[in-house]
Amino acid sequence: MKIFKTFGLLILLLIGFQLSAIAQGNDATAKFKKYINNVVQKVEKAESPDQKRSILNDSFDNMIDTFDKVSGMKGVSEDNKAAIAKFRSTIVEKKNELNGNNGFAAVKNNQLNNFAHYVQQDLEQADETITISVTVLLLIIIILLLL
Repeated sequence: MKIFKTFGLLILLLIGFQLSAIAQGNDATAKFKKYINNVVQKVEKAESPDQKRSILNDSFDNMIDTFDKVSGMKGVSEDNKAAIAKFRSTIVEKKNELNGNNGFAAVKNNQLNNFAHYVQQDLEQADETITISVTVLLLIIIILLLL
């Protein structure tokens, strides 16, 4: 009987830890989405196309710098580094598209709000297909918030 109680307690602890990890992951994902949403709101509120473009470029640069910092940290697994690299390349591609680099036509001034929404949607979908550990995602969020 004592073995069953111990086994049952271990199962409950494992379930509790798993639920806690899921909750932290969801919270971290929500914070990243909030960061992206704040960028979109700033773009929409900006008065001039130059301001909108600057907000987007600064945001892309912050994310790229953050990904580079986290990738360079000791203890970040190769799987996480690979996921960060995919995320980083997505951001670099969006920056190139915004500015008309590497074969892209620059986003027209009257399309900057739509582009911001497009980037938001694309990053949210990438978040579902690129798997980064909760710890690494939290590091990314902390660094983004500090920039």
